[in-house]
Amino acid sequence: MPDTPAPGSPGIDADRLWSRLMALAEITDPDAPWTRRSFTLLFLKGRAWVQAEFEAAGLEVRIDAGGNLIGRLPGRGNGAPVMIGSHSDSVPSGGRFDGMLGLLGALEVAQAIREAGVVPDRDIEVVDFLAEEPSDFGLSCIGSRAMTGGLTDEMLALRHPDGRTLAEAIAEVGGRPDAIAATALGPGALSAFLEIHIEQAKRLEGSGTDIGVVTGIAGIRRWRVTLEGRADHSGATPMGQRMDALVAAAPLVEAVEAMAEAFDPAAGLVATVGRIEVSPNAANAVPGRVALIVEVRAVQVAALDAFAEALTARAEARGAERGVAVTVAPVSATLPAPCAPEMQQAIAQAAEAAGLSHMPLNSGAGHDAAFLSQIAPAGMIFTPCRDGRSHTPEEWADPKHCADGARVLLGAVMSIVAPMGGPT
Repeated sequence: MPDTPAPGSPGIDADRLWSRLMALAEITDPDAPWTRRSFTLLFLKGRAWVQAEFEAAGLEVRIDAGGNLIGRLPGRGNGAPVMIGSHSDSVPSGGRFDGMLGLLGALEVAQAIREAGVVPDRDIEVVDFLAEEPSDFGLSCIGSRAMTGGLTDEMLALRHPDGRTLAEAIAEVGGRPDAIAATALGPGALSAFLEIHIEQAKRLEGSGTDIGVVTGIAGIRRWRVTLEGRADHSGATPMGQRMDALVAAAPLVEAVEAMAEAFDPAAGLVATVGRIEVSPNAANAVPGRVALIVEVRAVQVAALDAFAEALTARAEARGAERGVAVTVAPVSATLPAPCAPEMQQAIAQAAEAAGLSHMPLNSGAGHDAAFLSQIAPAGMIFTPCRDGRSHTPEEWADPKHCADGARVLLGAVMSIVAPMGGPT
């Protein structure tokens, strides 16, 4: 049901928001719900549906150079636009809310403002960022990188398994890769960026809190730890003469967990060994080479630096103990992205005005907001999700929580674009 705000004030239509969430979810691979991978025919079908909804809501629609779909609600021009939104692509067999709640919640906010007859001080832009989730090009947050000047020529040259370059794929979705650098937004181009997202953890649900006011988005670093021993015949090589790289690597997996647990919880540090490559990888061969991919996330740069030092020291010590060569090489790195204090305040005040409880928390997951924070004050609104599950078919958010997130977004947006002269 729609909210019943004071005359001339916008209110969220919770039923419309939920209906849109369920409709977009149905655009999926029927054999792997809920899947809508970027740069696929299903993604393009979903994009066409989103564009039609933007237009039906009265927004002016365009696709920017980076392939982001943007719907604009014109304002009075008294300042830079406010941007709200998220993404419509998913991970394989992902959920119906990660990204989609932020996108369709933003659409509901813009439509509610227009339907109330309110002309905002400045434009409101609703964005569907291209390929927020890791794509088959090996890169995530492609649209937000492009929008903020972080999509390099080297990235545009990345190739899909089918042979397409990323530049070619961006053009296929309506972008203009040759114009990305020239049209990237700089500081001051936006007055704010706000995004709703399911929490992807259990802190809100566990505490019975309605809204999470995100304080910052974790930085992510990945390293490749390689241990070079010697491959030998498993039957003919005595135990005391082996240089088994996997035996050398095994304690490092547990060490990564133990080192992470030793950090101050305020650092928000988590660490994972998510990939192990073993060679020759045969039942009758002593492993001669092992590579571990170690991922660490934290909201403090100092914690990321300290973990890197500890990891290198522990790996080198293990190599010396077992007589194998060890290298620790960086794979990728993104900096932590603090959310702007003024956006945190606007979100908290909007929650209180809506009668919703709130708490501060950090995000261990990456988001487009991390890139937008480089050019504008950015904020994120978290809503509970069942059992903290995400990136899985079981991902679920209750209709009330979805509507609550949209109400808080509406309140925060209205605090920035408070109209001059009221409804028209």
